[in-house]
Amino acid sequence: MEKKPMEIIKVPVSKIQEYEGNPRRINDHAVEVLAKSIREFGFKVPVVLDKERVIVTGHTRLLAAKRLGLEEVPCIVADDLSPEQIKAFRLVDNKTAELTGWDFEKLELELEDLDFDVSEFDFEIPEEVNVDDLFETREVKPKDKSSHVINCPECGAEIEVKK
Repeated sequence: MEKKPMEIIKVPVSKIQEYEGNPRRINDHAVEVLAKSIREFGFKVPVVLDKERVIVTGHTRLLAAKRLGLEEVPCIVADDLSPEQIKAFRLVDNKTAELTGWDFEKLELELEDLDFDVSEFDFEIPEEVNVDDLFETREVKPKDKSSHVINCPECGAEIEVKK
């Protein structure tokens, strides 16, 4: 089956319906930070709608657009998905954002030459990263008492660490 190309359309904010069953908690702080991002960089990530103009993904983007007084926003209509696929996509799209983390060394290098204040976007780089704070730890019955096991939050692998 041939998929049609993705088309970005402008939709009036007043014509977009929020999905009442949205399981994500949207807080005012997230809306404010996203509004700052849209003001600074423009509206670069479209809201995804179903055929009835109900939000599939993009609730926070819509609220940020309203806060900025925008009359219309870029949208993609996911009219090629079944109602079950729409429901699953709502969940999967939000969940995948939770599954990634930061490589703080690379992040610090990226920010070193950046002439832009990212603190306005609630961006913080830890002064020092404590590995034990990033991983779930549990004591094991090691051969020697100077080690423990941590579980990688990315893949779940167990890693024995010598103290």
